Amino acid sequence: MGKTPDLFILAEHTDLMKKLSAWDIAYHQNDAPVVDDATYDAAKSRALEIEELYPELAPDGASSMVGAAVSDKFKSYPHSVPMLSISDVFNAAEVADWFDKLSDEDLFVELKVDGVSYAARYEHGKLVRGLTRGSGVAGEDITENLKTIPDIPQQLTGDYPDVIEVRGEVYMMRSDFIALNEVGDRQFANPRNAAAGSLRQLNPKITASRRLSAFGYTYGELSERTWKTQSEYFDKLESWGFKTTRRWAHRVHTMDEIQDVYNSVMAMRSDIPFDIDGLVIKVNNVDVQERMGARANSPRWEVAYKFPAARAITILRDITIQVGRTGVLTPVAELEPINIGGVVVSRATLHNADEIARLGVRIGDKVIVQRAGDVIPQIVGVDTQIGKSVYEFPSVCPVCGAAVVRESGAVARKCVNSLGCPAQRIGELEHFVSRHAFDIDGLGTRQLELFISRGWIKSPADIFTLIQNHGDELRKMDGFGDKSVSNLNVAIKNATVIDLHRFLYAIGIPDVGEVSAKLLARHLGSLDAVRNATDGQLKSIDGIGDVMAGEIVSFFSDEHNTQIINDLLQHITVRDAVVETGGALMGKRIVLTGTLSKYTRDAARDILERMGARVQSSVSPKTDIVIAGDAAGSKLDNAQKLGITIWGESDLDALVESGGDNFGK
Repeated sequence: MGKTPDLFILAEHTDLMKKLSAWDIAYHQNDAPVVDDATYDAAKSRALEIEELYPELAPDGASSMVGAAVSDKFKSYPHSVPMLSISDVFNAAEVADWFDKLSDEDLFVELKVDGVSYAARYEHGKLVRGLTRGSGVAGEDITENLKTIPDIPQQLTGDYPDVIEVRGEVYMMRSDFIALNEVGDRQFANPRNAAAGSLRQLNPKITASRRLSAFGYTYGELSERTWKTQSEYFDKLESWGFKTTRRWAHRVHTMDEIQDVYNSVMAMRSDIPFDIDGLVIKVNNVDVQERMGARANSPRWEVAYKFPAARAITILRDITIQVGRTGVLTPVAELEPINIGGVVVSRATLHNADEIARLGVRIGDKVIVQRAGDVIPQIVGVDTQIGKSVYEFPSVCPVCGAAVVRESGAVARKCVNSLGCPAQRIGELEHFVSRHAFDIDGLGTRQLELFISRGWIKSPADIFTLIQNHGDELRKMDGFGDKSVSNLNVAIKNATVIDLHRFLYAIGIPDVGEVSAKLLARHLGSLDAVRNATDGQLKSIDGIGDVMAGEIVSFFSDEHNTQIINDLLQHITVRDAVVETGGALMGKRIVLTGTLSKYTRDAARDILERMGARVQSSVSPKTDIVIAGDAAGSKLDNAQKLGITIWGESDLDALVESGGDNFGK
């Protein structure tokens, strides 16, 4: 029995719990954290320290906290098995203290992915319910949202229990997060917030429009367990159609090995394409896990070995403004260069005007800078207020001088001069020549800026007469020569025939990304059909909502856009798509796996989709064909077990050569 806490300790603990509760609601319910992880962890650690000294505070304290109460915006359901959190440890001594209490020293070390926990319940292999962690006792119903994420199979494959609740993490790849912030009105602070905000949507179509990814890593309720270790469970997950973090996982037996893994992952952290905030160390033997059991809010058989916050304090020298291709103004903090975790940082994002106001940051202040995911520097707070005046967000575009507006209900400020702003023109042209659009190699930012400044490129159509009109001048310029100009000429000529969906993506219709462009192409078939589609026709396409339909109609009604497209059509051919009523592979579900020698994955996908196929990311009993290249892995194994038709690259070659006429022969 601990001693009775005095009034000062009680007051401190009460204050800590109020803060933690409010922060949990902001983080788990509103997807808008108000403090960084380090601040939260420090407050929780102090609360736990007090509760260890005064155990009577634990039942209503941090020792019993898991997530936050479910939001009343969603239906909620109880977890059949509580969804507990994981105890955090922050240094080798704390890990050793946990390790020394173990009787089983076969450990499994995984990445701690910085995302949003989910629970997906399967009955007879079919996904029947998806929940958030919520309070740990009950979660929010996100079933339809989970169904939009390609990494979460709707039907399990292979040998699975009659009932299994797979638990894991929904996350957003860092590249997808950056792309989302470039086009969205809401500016998310980091990929975790973006994933949470995208997953917890009342409209699943919004979730589907965001590029979310997912891993599986544990389980809740199940009717039968056929695995003995966590390592074997990863094998099961992959056989059922889930992705795991096995590529980065390790089996270890000693503290030295744990620390070696920790150090090696820390060193490669920036190369991992998604955010992680530590390692999860688990007893590998599941029988031992079950014997060890759990505390009120966390299992005894695992800990999260957290990475230190990569942060530092420096001076904010200035705030500059970047103008993106959609006209959005993004404030950038110009910093006194500072070394953060081995990287010299001199610039950081401030997201938008609202974030500047929330932070209360002024030029000249000492600011706290953090490398989010060790890649994207951001200001997370003010250390010392030194600056004299509040920053005033510009009311005119710093590039072209046009007015800046904030549309109703939006966060972002935009330059209204979409036709004449040089910054927007560069961004639009970068998008136009990008890999998933016209894919013109050799036209990067530096080249586009040069050609625009010389007046050689004023609109996309000018790209296709660039060499014809300015080739001789270009060959005489530093950094160019006969070979580079010849290569650029070939790349431009290769782009003069383009698939409809790539063209629709390239021309930058607001809200239309790669997936939406493919939907339009498959349902309407030709550029003329898309240009002339009515609002009603567009909204009848599953996946095209009211806002997007309005943007498409508005885009093609604009005289400037019409002129740009007509000018382009003087130089290029837009290849019609196969409308979803015919085509050699119409309706066939196809999975690509392994490495193809003649085709990139994107090129193979485009060929198959032009013939009407639906290219999927995972194998299921409904898959019709698996095309396997070199080093094909578990997808090929699953296909063989399920008796699915398997093609090699030669079969794809034959299909391409025949134009699809030999399918099924």
